[in-house]
Order: sequence, then structure tokens, then C-alpha cells
Amino acid sequence: MTQKKMISTRDGFGKGLVELGRKNKNIVVLSADLTDSTRAGWFQKEFPERLFNLGVAEQDMIGTAAGFALSGKIPFACSFGVFASGRAWDQIRVSAAYMNLNVKIAGTHGGISVGPDGATHQAIEEIALMRILPNMKVIVPCDAIEAQKATIKAAETQGPVYLRLGRSGSPVITTEKEEFVIGKANVLKKGKDVAIFACGHMVYESLLAWEELQKQGISATVINLHTIKPLDSAAIIRAAKETGAIVSVEEHTLAGGVGSAIAEVMIQKHPVIMKMVGVKDRFGESGDPEALYKFFGLTAKDIVKAAKQAVKEKIKR
Repeated sequence: MTQKKMISTRDGFGKGLVELGRKNKNIVVLSADLTDSTRAGWFQKEFPERLFNLGVAEQDMIGTAAGFALSGKIPFACSFGVFASGRAWDQIRVSAAYMNLNVKIAGTHGGISVGPDGATHQAIEEIALMRILPNMKVIVPCDAIEAQKATIKAAETQGPVYLRLGRSGSPVITTEKEEFVIGKANVLKKGKDVAIFACGHMVYESLLAWEELQKQGISATVINLHTIKPLDSAAIIRAAKETGAIVSVEEHTLAGGVGSAIAEVMIQKHPVIMKMVGVKDRFGESGDPEALYKFFGLTAKDIVKAAKQAVKEKIKR
């Protein structure tokens, strides 16, 4: 695959916020003392009167966001994903999701690609925490362009939304012209032997895996499942029927994550062989992002292995 431009999805979010701020005066941004790290600072430079730093108080940030939403504003509450989802989960549940308020939550530094920050700052459980909440929408953009689109779409969508964003640069694999619809998966490659569903940084790794599988005579479909909730059930069922084997790939714990969401649909509608690539029941660890991908088994090589095993088991049936 040709060399791709590397940009963090949090940068796409920052650009999206500024674009929204210029279009809509009801957009306000809240920070839990991580204004620069979440790229909320880009919004602050242009609209300082609409940025509110609540300090290291994530629960207060969500409660304040709920108040803004009740007054007709569209608040974006920003913090590291591990803090936004974990420390403020009760407030998100009761003040945002239960009341179905127009609160948008941006959780940056998601996954193990945070690297040296270590386990305490690596959010690998927040997709599960957010997707179990009624009314909540969960979006995991695959690159900076998609993150910018997702940010804008989140503001246009009624009700609470959780955006999972990364810290490290990731390859830009989408274009400005490509359509982004919340709840609709994008098919990037079409094959007949196995379907690979991925989100976030893992979409690029899945495309690398696709190239290797092609060399080995295996035809794979690659699907960018950027919206975890509402899930594109039709895309999952269609892929299961067309290929008879599915592989889920996520930079997240396997318990309750993307693979679990896919399996919940598939097992009820069209059961097929399935393999899951993700973090296996453990916390993160400090290290270089690329080294951590290898350590946790989240590389293209691991995806290829899972896909080949799924195809092998399918043939044996």
C-alpha cells in the first residue's frame, strides 16, 4: 500500500469543531482541563467566549453540558476517553442518556495507541461502556477526514453522541468526497471468502491484511464500521451471507466491544464462523504504539491469521 499521510483523528475533530463554530452560534465546548490535548483549543482561539474549562472535574463537565443542552445549546464535552467515559459514567447515564439530551462527548486518546501514557490513560473499555446506554450513539472514525465529518454529523444529530478519537497520527485513507452517514458502514474492499469489520485505527491495518490475503489467494471484504451504535445490522447480515465467515478487529477489549456487537446481530440473524481480534481481558501497558500493536496482537499479520483460520473452519463445516 502506498505511503499515507499521517494525521490524528483528534485533529480532524478539532477542525470539525471550528467549522461548526463558524456555522452555528449554539455550539459550545467544555473541557476538563485538557483543552489543548483534545484539540478543543483550536475552537477556543476563534470563539473564546464559547469555551468553558471546568477543570479536572469530568462529572461537573457532563452535568454542565446537560444544562447547556436544556437551554438549547449543543455542547461538546471533551476529555481523554478513559476519563470522559469512566469517571463521568453515572452523569452520562442519568443526565445525558436517560434524558436523551443533545450532549456530545469527545473521548480522545482512545485505545493503546496512546502508548507511553500507559494503562491508566489507555481507554480500551469505553466502547462497551457507551454502547450499553439507551439513546447513546457511538462513533469511531478511521481517520482525520472521517473524524471531521463525524463531528459535524454529531452536532446535526439529536441526542447524546460519543466520539472515540485517537492521539497518535493515523493514515488518511478516506477522501473529502466520500459519504459519511451515522449508522451506515462503508465497504472499502469487496471479496467472497471472508468479511473483515474494523473501526478506528484498525481499518488501515485491515486494508494491509487485505493486501496480504490477496497474495495468498483469499478474497476478503473490508468494511469500515465507523458507527458502533446504531449498528448497521444489514451490512453485517449481508456480509455473513455473502462470505460465510467474519473477522472483527478493534483497538478495544473483546468483552462488550465491536466484536460483541457484531456477534449479537449475526447469531440471531445468520450465524457463521467468526473470529475476533482485540485486547484479551487485560489492561493496557506503556510502550511505543507500534510495539504495543504487536504485543497485543493488533497488526495486519494478526488479522491475516484470524481471517485464514475463519476460512479454514468455514470450509470444514
